[in-house]
Amino acid sequence: MAGDRLAKGLRGLAEERVDHRFKALPPDAEGLTVGELSAERRNLFRDGFTTPVLALSAESVEHNLALMETYSTRHGLAFAPHGKTSMAPQLFARQLEHGAWGITAAVPHQARAYRAYGIQRIFLANEVVDAAALRWLSAELDADPDFRFICYVDSLRGIELMDAALREAGASRPVDVVVELGAGDGARTGVRTETECLELADAIAGVDTLRLVGVAGYEGEVPDATSERVAAWLRRLVALAVDFDAAGRFADLDQIVISAGGSAWFDTVAEVFAEIPALSAPALKLLRSGAYVSHDDGHYRHLTPFNRVPDEGALQPAFRLWAQVVSRPTGSQAFLNAGKRDAAYDLDLPQAQVVRSGRDGTLRAADGVTVTGLSDQHAWVATEHAGDLEVGDWVGMGLSHPCTSFDKWQLIPLVEQDGTVTDFIRTFF
Repeated sequence: MAGDRLAKGLRGLAEERVDHRFKALPPDAEGLTVGELSAERRNLFRDGFTTPVLALSAESVEHNLALMETYSTRHGLAFAPHGKTSMAPQLFARQLEHGAWGITAAVPHQARAYRAYGIQRIFLANEVVDAAALRWLSAELDADPDFRFICYVDSLRGIELMDAALREAGASRPVDVVVELGAGDGARTGVRTETECLELADAIAGVDTLRLVGVAGYEGEVPDATSERVAAWLRRLVALAVDFDAAGRFADLDQIVISAGGSAWFDTVAEVFAEIPALSAPALKLLRSGAYVSHDDGHYRHLTPFNRVPDEGALQPAFRLWAQVVSRPTGSQAFLNAGKRDAAYDLDLPQAQVVRSGRDGTLRAADGVTVTGLSDQHAWVATEHAGDLEVGDWVGMGLSHPCTSFDKWQLIPLVEQDGTVTDFIRTFF
């Protein structure tokens, strides 16, 4: 039934009408459904798309999905990729097809979007203390016995708020929770000491609205992270699970959840999780990396664990933002019609990679072309030679940080290498 719900939701996306809400789509496509426009297999460069336009490589997305499926299987990891990266049900479906256990969320509204498309397993990597959200969650759990939801707890007050809201809602199923171990002093959320973790476990045992099912955390917040420091923190996380289990805190569970794993240290997670000893129930070793689906040309290209384990494969950057030269005031300066509203800029500026001639469509490397800054709707570009760019040329740029690339576009063309647009990825931010 869940699969039918997801399939129905995806069909609904294909039936949405193309109009002014969606940047860059061909003006003459107004009134077509997204599915009808996809079926036309238009060319990104020749068939009416306007600039700026963000393109997602069909080949690279498929490569990245397959690579992480293989990696997770090889290392005995379950995989719940963080959906906040894309907020795209079509990509969630592809991730589930490639073996994902479920999808991770950060906040309740994301979980609501997932459920609207029938996602049956959600790991929410945060403490949920909003009474309205907990009432909604209680109703979802009561209505669907097959829906699995897990979230963090990291405070006694949080447990008190969760219990009160769930009791008021008349919850018939307890909410599964994991104790979040913080990654150290100065890190983000999470309990700082094992003693505090034990206090939380005692408090959870004292209410019938919550059920303790494991431990979790985020190793990306380890201060001054190195492989050794990350591994040391992960071993603390595993030891906490072992101690909880020895104390009988996981009695009657079919699985014990041990979860970590962003996009920078999943190789170390795999290494340490391979050391998890036998517990009273099988361990669900849950990895949560999300940025892999599109990867990038900056932040994650430098941080990806595949740089440390090249024999495991390599992710491919899938995003390219195309913009046009709209001004060439001097021989050393040009301006493109894409800016902060279109490109990720929180970590790195876009990188000019390729130029497509506005005269004849020929491609050349963007040698001597550098993006030096972004305004709201313009990219500032420096050029080494007067002939490097002219007004009307298209410039293809690589981006850094997938999360702040997806969230600027509601409908993203999925493009094959020859420029053929095969689909459109709908996002919900």
